[in-house]
Amino acid sequence: MVRKRTALEIDAEIAKLQREREETRVAEKAGVVARMKEAIAYYGITAADLGLGGASRKASGSAKKPSPEAGRVKFKDDAGHTWSGFGPKPRWFAEALASGKTEADLRVA
Repeated sequence: MVRKRTALEIDAEIAKLQREREETRVAEKAGVVARMKEAIAYYGITAADLGLGGASRKASGSAKKPSPEAGRVKFKDDAGHTWSGFGPKPRWFAEALASGKTEADLRVA
């Protein structure tokens, strides 16, 4: 017969797993950051490319109010890539246009 664990034993295991998860997350984060730095250096990505530049701030230092349209998906491809139509054209969008698709073909109804 299998002995049932007590709530105290289960709580101890949960605490142990949460510590293990946090240690794993920290280690994974370090790897992600390293890969991001490598990609940033290789592709010459800037803070502005990532939408992190100061150009989106008013002179007073307050953030610009985003357009209500900014978060809405306007374009989508068959692979599930989406774009709101704001900011630089994503690579998938430019490649679709280069392959003969039109903006109308990619526009979400």
